[in-house]
Amino acid sequence: MEGHESRVPAKNPNENQLKTIMYIMVAVAVVLAAILAYIWYERTALVNDLKLEKEDLTAQMIALQNDYASLSSDYETINSQLDSSREEVSQLIERIKKTDATNRAKIRQYEKELGTLRSIMRSYIVQIDSLNTLNQKLTADAAAARREAAESRRRSEALSKTVESLSDQVAIGSQIKARGISLVGYNGSGKVTDRSSRVIRLMTSLSLVENELAPKGPIRVYVRVKDPEGILLTNEEQRTFSFNGEPLISSASREVDYQGKEVEMSIYLNDIPEYVRGIYTVEVYTENNLLGTAELMLR
Repeated sequence: MEGHESRVPAKNPNENQLKTIMYIMVAVAVVLAAILAYIWYERTALVNDLKLEKEDLTAQMIALQNDYASLSSDYETINSQLDSSREEVSQLIERIKKTDATNRAKIRQYEKELGTLRSIMRSYIVQIDSLNTLNQKLTADAAAARREAAESRRRSEALSKTVESLSDQVAIGSQIKARGISLVGYNGSGKVTDRSSRVIRLMTSLSLVENELAPKGPIRVYVRVKDPEGILLTNEEQRTFSFNGEPLISSASREVDYQGKEVEMSIYLNDIPEYVRGIYTVEVYTENNLLGTAELMLR
């Protein structure tokens, strides 16, 4: 027998196939693990970023809340609007805290609301500044108006006093005045006498002085003659006139036409039953003023 030939057993084709599949599966597993690791890493980083973004948004909302808290106004309408906006900020902070950081839609919505609330606050600041400026201007204008009104009142009062003074001066200057007032007695022969037993009538003489400022026209002059005991002498010709709002009885009177020029006049008192010894007085009036007085001594 020729030399014995040794043989190597042939490999099973199925075994090779299994190995290949195994290598492929291991490779796929490695790739999948790498992909999963990458996805996990990216997700973790994204979640962390979203958490930071939420924290930053919350911090901005709290800062805005503090800004609203420090904002104040002297105007009721704006204060009411501020209270409403403060409540809205507080509610938004609570919603942010309760919202998951991964809910990006909600976070973006809250960011928009934050921007809106900031814009509203800026508008409040502008309104308050404008109103404060306007209020300062109105306050200054009101103060100026009060000063001007006070000055106008002062000038008006001064003018009124001046007018009143001038009116008083005119009134005083326009009064009719008299001079040379005298009282004499006459006897039955028409002669002057100072014997009480012979006097039958008394005559008051006077002159109305010239005064261009005095009213022109008819004027009645009244005399009131009193005996030594102060009793008013009257007869049937007595008249009642008003002086300073008080009614007075005259002993006699006479009307003259006064045109601003001097007028001499006499007024007689007749029909007095008797005269006694003593001092008789006469008061001479117009309805506007007392012209003067005079006395007569009868023996």
